[in-house]
Amino acid sequence: MDRIRIVGGAALNGSIPISGAKNAALPLMIASLLSDEPLTLENVPRLADISSLLRILQNHGVDYKIDGKKPGDAQTAGRTLHLHARDIVDTTAPYELVSKMRASFWVVAPLLARMGEAKVSLPGGCAIGTRPVDLLLMALESLGASIDIEAGYVIAKAPKGLRGAEIDFPKVTVGGTHVTLMAAALARGHTVIHNAAREPEIVDLADCLVKMGAKIRGAGASTIEIEGVPRLGGARHAVLPDRIEAGTYAMAVAMTGGDVLLEGARPELLQSALDALTASGAEITSTNEGIRVRRNGAGISPVDVSTAPFPGFPTDLQAQFMALMTRAKGVSRITETIFENRFMHVQELARFGAKIRLDGDAAIVTGVETLKGAPVMATDLRASVSLVIAALAAEGETIVHRVYHLDRGFEHLEQKLVACGARVERLAGQG
Repeated sequence: MDRIRIVGGAALNGSIPISGAKNAALPLMIASLLSDEPLTLENVPRLADISSLLRILQNHGVDYKIDGKKPGDAQTAGRTLHLHARDIVDTTAPYELVSKMRASFWVVAPLLARMGEAKVSLPGGCAIGTRPVDLLLMALESLGASIDIEAGYVIAKAPKGLRGAEIDFPKVTVGGTHVTLMAAALARGHTVIHNAAREPEIVDLADCLVKMGAKIRGAGASTIEIEGVPRLGGARHAVLPDRIEAGTYAMAVAMTGGDVLLEGARPELLQSALDALTASGAEITSTNEGIRVRRNGAGISPVDVSTAPFPGFPTDLQAQFMALMTRAKGVSRITETIFENRFMHVQELARFGAKIRLDGDAAIVTGVETLKGAPVMATDLRASVSLVIAALAAEGETIVHRVYHLDRGFEHLEQKLVACGARVERLAGQG
């Protein structure tokens, strides 16, 4: 396995193009199963999770084609992906495929809605808490499906089709909202989702489904209404920019100092994170081209944050912000309310000399003057990039092991950082 070598101390200056959002691309790809007509997705990032999902969709009978590079395209330009689920040849999603990525479990919704049955392995993915699928299954049962769990598989059946229903989630669930949107789009009658997730990726899926012929109102609000239609058609849709990638690089600039334009980033997608960065001393400016982040070398101020569903501070930026706070001039408190086991990066940050104390669902971070480079190990997708942020500001050399976690969610990470002056290189093998 590859490793990444980072020599810290260089400020970041230049521009970083923000890729299409992984968390939007995955449900959009899964939505291709809802129609026998082609779905074309633009601005799809080059990530390991995208490749894994393509293998799963192929298993169900989806044909796909990826457009090649055009002359003059930047290496980081998003790809165009053509998906065509003319015939569903298999309604089973096996363990060896689903176990690699949790979002792949969501194929249960379009398979059930279109074919009346699905057999999908219980999911895998990052080990950051239980993240149960019970709310997803509750929603499908409300829509008229029968659900059984046998030998690690969910067996869902609705031989007469799904029917609209009122679904009241007891807590906000992004996966549950995605699944319900897809299933209800082909259900007979009217569906109302109460306490729906409001994330931009939910809105992106709804926008694409509407282009395919779905009738959806209220996406982005806590109540969404869907009027089922008999069938969906094809569409062309561009994946929205990745707010987590944008926030990650913004925190890297705040950590190292410098001046970077995050090309294509949209501030309304991550305003709470930008507010926290501003409070820490970074200068954030929105432009027609994206978001500009500057820090002139003045100290980093401590800021308390608590993760929350959108529009709150994203749990997927918690580890990165904690890395930033390890250099703050004072004490900060970072509270994690979404996942119960998302502080695995703390012990790795401590290897740099960070001072972090856990207190239940909170981490108390006492800033230090300097961090020292160290060998560290990535534990999950977002935690791994927090180690990169710490390493960029640390004295000396850091080797990050298990970087396959990074490859799941960050496109061309090394190239984007090197282009802004960072000293980063990938080392093949032995990670």
